[in-house]
Amino acid sequence: MTPLFLYNTLTKKKEEFKPLKRGQVGLYTCGPTVYNFAHIGNLRSYLFEDFLVRVLKYNGYKLKRVMNVTDVGHLIGDMDMGEDKMEKGAAREGKSAWDIAEFYLQAFKKDLIALNILEPDIWCKATDNISEQIKMIKTLETKGYTYRTDDGLYFNTSKVKNYNKLSHLPLSELKEGARVEKNAQKKNPTDFALWKFSPLNSKRQMEWASPWGVGFPGWHIECSAMSLKFLGSQLDIHCGGIDHINIHHTNEIAQSEAATGKKFFNYWLHSAFLNITGGKKMAKSADNFLTLQNALVNKGLDPLAFRFAALQVHYRKPMEYNDNSLVQAEAGLKSLYNQFKSLGAIDAGEKVKAFVGAVNQPLKNEFWAAVNDDLNMPQALAIIAAVFKAKLTAADKRATILDFDKVLGLDFLKAGVKAGAELELNILPDSIKDLVLRRQSARVSKEWELADNLRKRIEDSGYLMEDTKDGYRISRK
Repeated sequence: MTPLFLYNTLTKKKEEFKPLKRGQVGLYTCGPTVYNFAHIGNLRSYLFEDFLVRVLKYNGYKLKRVMNVTDVGHLIGDMDMGEDKMEKGAAREGKSAWDIAEFYLQAFKKDLIALNILEPDIWCKATDNISEQIKMIKTLETKGYTYRTDDGLYFNTSKVKNYNKLSHLPLSELKEGARVEKNAQKKNPTDFALWKFSPLNSKRQMEWASPWGVGFPGWHIECSAMSLKFLGSQLDIHCGGIDHINIHHTNEIAQSEAATGKKFFNYWLHSAFLNITGGKKMAKSADNFLTLQNALVNKGLDPLAFRFAALQVHYRKPMEYNDNSLVQAEAGLKSLYNQFKSLGAIDAGEKVKAFVGAVNQPLKNEFWAAVNDDLNMPQALAIIAAVFKAKLTAADKRATILDFDKVLGLDFLKAGVKAGAELELNILPDSIKDLVLRRQSARVSKEWELADNLRKRIEDSGYLMEDTKDGYRISRK
């Protein structure tokens, strides 16, 4: 087996991945700020993280993945100034901040299903972990890393050695953002808020009592507190977009290592932007963002076309978007599906197990080497083409492609199986298999509402699940 190599932003080089505990991986991925729909630039980052998750599983690692949900504390300014994005979203839509958070979290989860992105093992909301954040801030205060201003409690970055070790930028280039007013009371431009005070003459929708006054946590503290809570000593990999490097992830490292006295995550992986043709990054602040709904679904395009497009560009390279790019991606995806169908589709009612042959080991080794080379998905896709051209039986080609699809997540099975064909659990896409197993567990525990919700998600993904006296039957719709 080829060792897994990943590019570590912290060291600026590709390194062989070695987890803290043999065979196990702790992974923290920065999740959505749920004040609006995720745009396809955001979703490009979540696709990269899904490729990583699938590659880790393909390598046999037992994975514990945590994703945060930012539902408080993320301000519109670059450095802790301006409106809270959740409060702004609530005012925009005439709803409570709590309702806004739940609505857009559910919308985000639907996007994950549409893109065949595996769910994290743990979803953690900032608002569910306020006490953990307050406790961490108290530790930092006791150790002398904090100071108070009129608008909050701040972290003093001048007390941290190598504050810029992730960004690799001179401190003079790490400045406050210019989108909103600056805080004249800050001791250093790079200092950041740990706890923000509520305005004196108005009540926020989301605020809590604290030793420093009524208010809410800063954006950065949530990820430190929750990753330490849920991953503890298994701090292997932390992921996000490159826009998180200079501020958010840099601040996470500073406050976490100040609080614990220990290294905070060994590997830091970041994906590049999705750019609109011309080189401008897609962003909500630039009012140029496209969602999965208006970029694909409303145009009659398969959301998996966006997944296929993301597979064609290495995650550390900018991905270009224009009006024709997704149309071309869908054409390419359909071509692959048609080649898979040409191997012979299974008839309704037959068992898929007989439909699949043996995985070709030499081709698998090539594929494995590609994905283990810092997630080289473009090269992995090229090996799919080699499978179709290889002198193999149709059944062996099917088996090999379905094995590769554990990483690619393009759901080739739906292209090769006719509606009504009964499916074997071990041949299902990992995302569907996980839902099936979770539903069965919920039924055993008599958590009927959860079981019903999981069944709906299975059916929304194109599968039919029927309960029988012997267990269940799952088939293509």
